Amino acid sequence: MGSQRKLNVSLPPNLEPIYANFSLITHSPSEVIVDFAQMMPNHPQVQVRGRVVMTPLNAKLLMRALEDNLKKYESRFGEIVIPGQGDDLAREFFGGVHPPQGE
Repeated sequence: MGSQRKLNVSLPPNLEPIYANFSLITHSPSEVIVDFAQMMPNHPQVQVRGRVVMTPLNAKLLMRALEDNLKKYESRFGEIVIPGQGDDLAREFFGGVHPPQGE
């Protein structure tokens, strides 16, 4: 990669962090949409807390950045073990929880 430039990133003082343990991803020809949600045990309603809309290029760059950061994390803290490794990982994690219909 070429030379990296430094970016001046500003966080608004009132920015509320959200916790997400569930995500829904969809796309159109020009956008990738990621909904970040919270799912609580014994509660069938999944609550979407944030939505990020990005271009497919930015989504791919995000995917690469996540892969890179997770490799660094695992080299420091050990492998992240994913339970199951079956055909339908989401079903293994979340059982009968389904995204809302009609969106």
